[in-house]
Amino acid sequence: MKRVYNFSAGPAVLPEEVLKEAAAEMLDYQGTGMSVMEMSHRSKIFEGILNEAEQDLRDLMGIPDSYKVLFLQGGAHLQFAMIPMNLMKNRSADYIVTGQWAKKAYNEAAIYGKANKIASSEDETFSYIPDCSDLPVSPDADYVYICENNTIYGTKFHTLPNTKGKLLVSDVSSCFLSEPVDVTKYGLLYGGVQKNIGPAGMVIAVIREDLITEDTLPGTPTYMKYKIHADAGSLYNTPNAYCIYMCGKVFKWLKKMGGLEAMKARNEEKASILYDFLDESRLFRGTVRKEDRSLMNVPFVTGSADLDAAFVKAAAEAGLVNLKGHRSVGGMRASIYNAMPLEGVKALVEFMRKFEEEHHV
Repeated sequence: MKRVYNFSAGPAVLPEEVLKEAAAEMLDYQGTGMSVMEMSHRSKIFEGILNEAEQDLRDLMGIPDSYKVLFLQGGAHLQFAMIPMNLMKNRSADYIVTGQWAKKAYNEAAIYGKANKIASSEDETFSYIPDCSDLPVSPDADYVYICENNTIYGTKFHTLPNTKGKLLVSDVSSCFLSEPVDVTKYGLLYGGVQKNIGPAGMVIAVIREDLITEDTLPGTPTYMKYKIHADAGSLYNTPNAYCIYMCGKVFKWLKKMGGLEAMKARNEEKASILYDFLDESRLFRGTVRKEDRSLMNVPFVTGSADLDAAFVKAAAEAGLVNLKGHRSVGGMRASIYNAMPLEGVKALVEFMRKFEEEHHV
């Protein structure tokens, strides 16, 4: 069967090399006679898989010993609640709303305390990142929250906000491991793995140790306490074992590819091919302010809903799949995560050029 070029925003493309490795080990993981899917999470073998995955992630990101790495279930939506439950000591937090996921996080935080929207780009359909150099940070805010890369709208914080000494909390789901990151600039960063790292069903959270305390909001469920998971080494309950195994394989692949510096260069090359075409196209146009463009998610339109639909259909028939934009914005979106090969982006641009020749008036 021929593999397609999968531009899905998540669950998304995984490295073919990793999929083949996992397929080869499906029935017998390293001579155990069973799959990792069938393995006890309390076994020595799985303990080794978990510990190695964490160490490889620490190596890739340069995570200091003063930060804990947690493999958690529930996706980003659970973190929207877990973060205020654990960090909102003064019942106040500041949110920069640059897309649908930041907006959902903001609305969720408002259940637990005072959520302050200190900046937003909703006035222009989240097509830019607001100036965050001098924000009206609330004096009593426990943290400032951002969604660093906006999957739906294709924007990215290329400069982190000036939090004026407040803790920075960031959802990095769709830019996780796409470029080097200084972990020490964050109190907590987390991401759903299904966009750039592994199969759906897990979040990885990197949290400064001093923030992991017993002091949570009254009524916080046991499972929603970071300390419970940190003390248990991500094994408080049965974890998403197979997902951890797959993420571990992707970490190995990233190391083999040269680490995050190499991935950034590779991602910049891919994105520039697509953006350069969009900037010169007579039919297609990008929807994001140039200085705020994401390397991971590239939304674009023709200006005609009918033509957009025709393009998505024709592209799928040509083996370029999942290019339909999010239902809230329409148009098209190409997600070109780490595992998307350069050839995939070149094939997309070639198809777009051909489509333009056939449809541009």
